[in-house]
Amino acid sequence: MAATGYSRLHAFLFRHWWLTFLLLGISFLLFGALSLNLLHTLSANFEFLSMYGVDAVREGALKQLAEIVISGYGAAAAYLISKLCEKVLVERLTAANTNPPDTHQ
Repeated sequence: MAATGYSRLHAFLFRHWWLTFLLLGISFLLFGALSLNLLHTLSANFEFLSMYGVDAVREGALKQLAEIVISGYGAAAAYLISKLCEKVLVERLTAANTNPPDTHQ
């Protein structure tokens, strides 16, 4: 079953466009910072683990792998926040009126 109404978060962001714009910029920069060289670091970590095995684990390669995965999820979350803000701002800019969409179903 698909939801037809908007969430309270959407309505809040729609009403506070300046905060939405600020959040868009912050989340976009955070996404860029977290995803910078992520694939290169991940492949280097896998290569280190496969080449040195147990010695790599002793040196902290598994901890580093966990940090890389967490960084990836953080980047994905920042991307989703930026896309939500983008959607809200585009809807606000293209709306005929500036009232938030109906949040009740």
